[in-house]
Amino acid sequence: MRSTKGYSASVRRLQEELNRADAVLIGAGSGLSAAAGFTYSGPRFERHFADFKDKYGIEDMYSGGFYPFPTPEVYWAWWSRHIYYNRYVDIPKPVYSELLELVRDKDYFVLTTNVDHCFQKAGFDQQRLFYTQGDYGLFQCSQPCHLKTYDNEETVRQMLAAQKDMKIPTALIPHCPVCGRPMTVNLRSDDKFVEDAGWHRAARRYAEFIQRHEGLRVLYLELGVGTNTPGIIKYPFWVATAEHPSAVYACINAHEAYAPPQLGQRAICIQRDIAAVLSDLRK
Repeated sequence: MRSTKGYSASVRRLQEELNRADAVLIGAGSGLSAAAGFTYSGPRFERHFADFKDKYGIEDMYSGGFYPFPTPEVYWAWWSRHIYYNRYVDIPKPVYSELLELVRDKDYFVLTTNVDHCFQKAGFDQQRLFYTQGDYGLFQCSQPCHLKTYDNEETVRQMLAAQKDMKIPTALIPHCPVCGRPMTVNLRSDDKFVEDAGWHRAARRYAEFIQRHEGLRVLYLELGVGTNTPGIIKYPFWVATAEHPSAVYACINAHEAYAPPQLGQRAICIQRDIAAVLSDLRK
């Protein structure tokens, strides 16, 4: 099912469901941050990575994250810039704060694959957040030899300030304080991703939220989730809505807003810019 009929009617229906819901489970993907201005291609990429594009042919920030850079000095020049502009600068548009205003007085929880810290910076309760895929603001051992992560802001800022000709000084390359191996960013890309103590505490809080609202009127609000990792948010939201007659699934996505036909009228699909939809909901 691709979309509900009539944009205005869909927004009104979603507002009604927000008001009626016993709880709201937000599932957020990269499309939410893109709607807020953290785009990974186009003018923003050109502004910050034109030199990497010219030398290495990298076309966007996402693909650049997988590029086999020739040396650690070049690798960390890229990644310090990537982390800084997607974690430590303010997001351009108030999309996250507008979302918070919509759910502030509700019993809500956030499940997200985003790693940019935007929910925390907007003021969302950290006890109601589960960042499943990591955090740009954390380093981990690349092995890893132990299950601990480390804040990286000071190191990233030093790398950014000291880099020249797409290289950082060798002395700034981070190494594990336990085994001495190179550090890496705490992002889930393979089986070496570190799920530290904070990750497990958040996972337990998420499981408890699900259990606590079993059978209640839950609004599963999916925002900007694509098909890269649908098993984390999209598919579980569909299944939970199908299994609980009082649940409602809502999907807002600029490019792909759809739901299984089995959900029928308990699915609200709005294929439009998330920022515009959230603004209309607040009106």
